[in-house]
Amino acid sequence: MTGKAVYSEKGRVEPLKKLSAGTRAAAETLYAQYDALVEVRKRAEKEMLEEARRHTIAKVLQSCPGMGPIRVAQMIPIMMTPHRFRTKRQFWSYCGLGIVMRSSSDWVQAPDGKWQRAQVNRTRGLNWNHNRQLKVIFKGAAMTVINQLPDEPLHADYQKLLAQGTKPNMAKLTLARKIASVTLALWKTKEEYDPGKFRKQSP
Repeated sequence: MTGKAVYSEKGRVEPLKKLSAGTRAAAETLYAQYDALVEVRKRAEKEMLEEARRHTIAKVLQSCPGMGPIRVAQMIPIMMTPHRFRTKRQFWSYCGLGIVMRSSSDWVQAPDGKWQRAQVNRTRGLNWNHNRQLKVIFKGAAMTVINQLPDEPLHADYQKLLAQGTKPNMAKLTLARKIASVTLALWKTKEEYDPGKFRKQSP
C-alpha cells in the first residue's frame, strides 16, 4: 500500500480487503498504533501551542516569513533568550548554519623526519556542533518561503540568487540564514517583521 490516502479511515478500507487474513490482521494492528499516535501528537501539539501563547514574544516571532506557530513554539524553549548571542554569526553557528573550512592530511613527514604543514585543498561546509532542532526549524522555514510564499520579498531574493547562478542548496542556505537573522533581531527588538527594514541587510 502506498500514498497518503491509505492512512485515512476511508482510504484504508479497500486496500485492507485485498490482503490475506493474516496480513490484514497485522495491518489493522499497525493502523491502531498509528491512530493512537496521531491522537497523542494532536494533544501534544495543542499543549505546546498553548504554552507558547503565554509568551508575548511568540506573536512577534510568528510575523517572520516561514516561522509559523509550531516552529516558534519549538524554538522558544530551545533559545530561551536571544541575548545569548551577541551577533547573528554566533546564532548561525548554534543553528548549524555557520560556514567552516575543513581539511585533512594537514601535516606530512619530510625526508629528514620532521613534520611540516602541507598545502592541501580545503572544503567548505556547515559546522557540525549545533542544535539540530533549530537547523530543522530554519531550513523548514526557508522551504516554506520557497514553496508557499511567492509574494514574499525573501522569495524574490531567493529567485535572484538562482538567476545569478547560485546553486539551489546554497541559495536555500542563504535564505535560512536570513530568516535566522531576522528572527534573532525581532526577538531582541520585540518589533514585528518589516520586510523593507530587513531585506536590505546582508545575509
